[in-house]
Amino acid sequence: MHPIRIAIDVMGGDFAPLNEIQGAILASEKFKEQSLDVEFLFVGKEQDIRNAMKGLSYPHLRFTIQHADDVVSMHDDPTSVIKSKRQSSLFMGIDMHARGNADAFVSAGNTGAVMSTATVVLGRIKGVSRPTIGTFLPTQHGRPVLLLDVGATIECKPRFLFEYAIMGDVYSKIVQGIEQPKIGLLNIGEEETKGIEPILQTHALLKESTLNFIGNVEGRDVLAGTADVVICDGFVGNIVLKFAESMLGLLKAKIKGFASSGILNKLMVMLMLIPLKKILKDFDYQEYGGVPLLGVNGVIIIGHGKSSPLAIQNMLIRAVEVIQGNVNASIKQALAESTN
Repeated sequence: MHPIRIAIDVMGGDFAPLNEIQGAILASEKFKEQSLDVEFLFVGKEQDIRNAMKGLSYPHLRFTIQHADDVVSMHDDPTSVIKSKRQSSLFMGIDMHARGNADAFVSAGNTGAVMSTATVVLGRIKGVSRPTIGTFLPTQHGRPVLLLDVGATIECKPRFLFEYAIMGDVYSKIVQGIEQPKIGLLNIGEEETKGIEPILQTHALLKESTLNFIGNVEGRDVLAGTADVVICDGFVGNIVLKFAESMLGLLKAKIKGFASSGILNKLMVMLMLIPLKKILKDFDYQEYGGVPLLGVNGVIIIGHGKSSPLAIQNMLIRAVEVIQGNVNASIKQALAESTN
């Protein structure tokens, strides 16, 4: 039985390739503890990779290097990669996955480019109209909520949103271990009669389904943890995501401002420093690593451009979880059952 092989776009992130390599080293230690046989395929400029590895210790890291001449930047047009950057680490990594030379592909690079390239090269799972990308947000209950979609498709038909709910349900069950995920539809009110026509139609589809649909949820319900999976179109979801990401900076600024206003306040903050760090940790994207691109015929994990080694480690762990859980097969089956 061959090892689990994960192709990594080591040139994708803002701090590439060092953070990607260090993240793989951290992940290799975790996998060693779990007796998992995992091999990493570093896709990128070989000399840059070897230079970054100088001085690093990696006793349990299994890896090979696949040289790629080109790099997809954050400013590149996502739709042009397939035509103009076929020698890039991003394209080559996804192509390796499509050819069966890797079981998953992980990147902290250009999100749009990863999504568009993966959709074309890998194709969609049967029954999927549009792939979706989500994000995890912290909640009052401690367990994060999965928000779908956050930018893959700006305008969604009711069928797209219905499929997102099915994919989110499957993912939450298999990877997060939630037996009956609560599915909520993001709307301007809880009432069935509220919202624009696509949302009203989506509500009807979800209500008639076998999903654990709890109805409409409002913006305040997202971080409250009212639902385990919250469904919305990519336009709304991306705004919610960016707003949520700003919360950590706001909280840190407020705490810093409070501490600087007097010696007593500074002492109070110092006394609360340890619990504050634990609380703010839930807002740190690094803890969640990356998020899956659901709906494509493959395992694609996409991370933040500023991903630290810890975030990369968690992305790689997430990839293995999706592979081991055979998430795509379950999504295909669930979508087929929804049309019967």
